[in-house]
This record gives sequence, structure tokens and C-alpha cells, in this order.
Amino acid sequence: MPSPSPKPSKQTGPQQVAVFMERLEHPFKAEIEEVRRIILSANDQLTEHIKWNAPSFCIHGEDRITFQLQGKGFFRLIFHRGAKVKDQTPSGHLWEDDNGLLEWLAPDRATVKLSDRNDVADKREKLAEAVAKWVELTRD
Repeated sequence: MPSPSPKPSKQTGPQQVAVFMERLEHPFKAEIEEVRRIILSANDQLTEHIKWNAPSFCIHGEDRITFQLQGKGFFRLIFHRGAKVKDQTPSGHLWEDDNGLLEWLAPDRATVKLSDRNDVADKREKLAEAVAKWVELTRD
């Protein structure tokens, strides 16, 4: 009787994202790659994996920022605190976003809409600041 073939090892989060990005067919693929670099450089403790059929960024295993790639002519980042409702939701927004980058959907949920390379370049610094601040304020 032949021995069973070894079980394939589960991919790590970065491996999942690498395969996903290699196969991704999206009009803003280059911009998505650039935004990934911006996010990962904003905090060296962020990790990534695939969630909601898109790259998602975690701190200590908890999802915090996830791409939404379904828009026409744009893509979004969803800033959130994971799938579970958190007890400590503030009554206002997590912070006052003076840059106007975030569109607040709830006190602890916001989006950023991005499109072409010029838009990504224009928002680069504000996005890096928002990612760093989000991670700082939602680190449980």
C-alpha cells in the first residue's frame, strides 16, 4: 500500500497575499501594491493575510484594515476593529481626522477611497499617518 502523500502545509498570511496579488486582475493593481507598501511601512508590527477576498492587515492577529476591491473606478480601505463588536466603542469617532481622509461609517469604522496613482501619491502621507494612528488607537 503506498504511503499517503504529505499534507500540504497551510500558507502563511504573506504567502496568501503574494499568491492573491500575483493572480489579481484589477485596473488599479499597481496602486493596490503601492497602498500595501504604505500600510506595511506605517507600523512594523502589522501582518497581512486574505480576508473578504482581499488583503487585510492585522495587529496581534486582529484585523484592522482591509481592502475592498469591488468599486468601479476606485478601491477602498476599510478601517475597522475586527469582526466582533468591541465593548469600548467611543461615543464619537476614534479621533478627529483633521486631514479629512477618512469617511466615518461608525465611531470605530471608516473608509478611504482611492483611485489612480496620482490619488495614491497625493494621499500617501495622510494615509500613512491614518494607519499609524488607527493601529495605535485600536491596539487591544
